[in-house]
Amino acid sequence: MQSPSVTVNGQVAALAGAPAHTTALDWLRGRGLIGAKEGCAEGECGACSVLVARPGLSAPTRWTALNACLVPIAALDGQELVTAEGLGTPDDLHPVQREMAVRGGSQCGYCTPGFVCSMAAEYYRPDRVAAPVAGDADPDHLHGANGFDLHALSGNLCRCTGYRPIRDAAFALGEPAADDVLAARREQPPPPVPRTRLAGDGAEFVRPADLPATLALLAEQPGAVLVAGSTDWGVDVNLRAARAALVVAVDRLAELRTFVVGTGSIEIGAALSLTEVAELLDGRVPLLDELFPQFASPLIRNGATIGGNLGTGSPIGDTPPALLALDASVVLASAEGEREVLLADYFTGYRQSVRRPGELIRAVRIPLPQPGTVGFTKIAKRRFDDISSVAVGFGLDVVDGVVRTARIGLGGVAATPVRARATEAELTGRPWDGATVRAAARVMATEGTPLDDHRASAAYRSAMLSSALLKFHAQDPGAKHRTPQEVGA
Repeated sequence: MQSPSVTVNGQVAALAGAPAHTTALDWLRGRGLIGAKEGCAEGECGACSVLVARPGLSAPTRWTALNACLVPIAALDGQELVTAEGLGTPDDLHPVQREMAVRGGSQCGYCTPGFVCSMAAEYYRPDRVAAPVAGDADPDHLHGANGFDLHALSGNLCRCTGYRPIRDAAFALGEPAADDVLAARREQPPPPVPRTRLAGDGAEFVRPADLPATLALLAEQPGAVLVAGSTDWGVDVNLRAARAALVVAVDRLAELRTFVVGTGSIEIGAALSLTEVAELLDGRVPLLDELFPQFASPLIRNGATIGGNLGTGSPIGDTPPALLALDASVVLASAEGEREVLLADYFTGYRQSVRRPGELIRAVRIPLPQPGTVGFTKIAKRRFDDISSVAVGFGLDVVDGVVRTARIGLGGVAATPVRARATEAELTGRPWDGATVRAAARVMATEGTPLDDHRASAAYRSAMLSSALLKFHAQDPGAKHRTPQEVGA
């Protein structure tokens, strides 16, 4: 096992002496790379954004923007990292830095390096293709004629410049120059991920070589904390001073990064990031297509994994309601073997599940065929990059205007994600029309055990459950709606 190190801006730096719970942000700033800032310490502001070389689909390497405040520096052992300082210099600005400067995209400058790194990740996106239109106008306010998707910046917040100059900078970018080193780097694979062990301050970070080694370690120390994207655990480390004696990284285990489309199911490896899952599915699961853009931000989705979102057991995770509507199951692995559990039977209490000590989630399986009528509703205070107050996943099979099967997953209205069983029963076997839906919506308002908290009141949550079903039906082009005469009757 080699001594842990990270390549930062082209220079190899040893990790020896770094405490096991050190974040990439703190480690970088300790080395004098102070462009990345800590604004929120929970992955919401993007001021800490950096670039990491990760496997790509359309190119061997994709420069991926991540929140350095959440990622343990030990998790980047053997990897390549680029900060805002590594993109350009005061005398030779990177194109992204130049456009941000000349178009007034920076005032106080606190958030600017994070914007620059997120913007650079989109600048280097291998499949970014210019789409010129008449007069070189931008296709819409979120997509530039240069192929830039402004959603790439939805995890970065600015409070003084405003967003128009930043948008102008993004849409003014051209293609990387022929001698651009970072663009050329995309044609080579990312570094192999080594076994890692970093110990210090009474804690240890370990990345085993493979799944058998990981399961053997968990059999010996079942109390270890499993970390993939660290988008949940990183918040606990930063804001709650959580410190585990042993952290085991599973994010790069090949056995947890599988993707298989079979005749009876789609199997998604638990350690695939949500960004990777969306790209690999490529529209195969329409319900998840609706979910992913509403799941936090690209900075979070680039690290967060589908297994991690289920493994935390949070009642407000966004993937469980959708996966419940798809009748998905989880594959649990331990040193004793594997077992498959329906997601509807997986959660047992607040952040509790049937997962036994020594087990981990290896994959998620979505059965085929999928329901024909699907939808996802998320109610939150912000449109993007926010935690849901209520989330609802719909999966219905409607044949000849009659609901044959109905599965509805709910988040944020109970101690666990739950199925809306009573509402499903109210819909099944009945016409998919306004009268049925209104009756079912009254039932749906009573599902779960919603609470009053800082995100929403119990009454509001109940009202949102009812309105979510009504809205879902109203937006279904195949549904039978009331005629104007019926409305006026």
